[in-house]
Amino acid sequence: MELIISAGQSKSCAFEALSYAKNGEFEKANELIEKSKEAANKAHMVQTEFIGLDEGCGKLPVTLIMVHAQDHIMTSILARELIEELIEVYKNKPTLSSNVIHL
Repeated sequence: MELIISAGQSKSCAFEALSYAKNGEFEKANELIEKSKEAANKAHMVQTEFIGLDEGCGKLPVTLIMVHAQDHIMTSILARELIEELIEVYKNKPTLSSNVIHL
């Protein structure tokens, strides 16, 4: 369950960061991305522990909850990576005033 909780927290922080970036609050967005990374690292540590226990020999049963946990960690990582790119887009977005044509 710790894997699912940490991965979920990672994804939630990343989406919250995106909300702040949309409003131009990039410092807060960066703080939340860092929290997202910390939660992802916790999830990854649990995942690595499971891999070590299994030793590639099928020692751990592959249950629906394990598949669900793996899905959570992978989607949270992907979400954060995409959100980091979107935040960069927001940072570099030209302002409306720079798009005005002066005659």
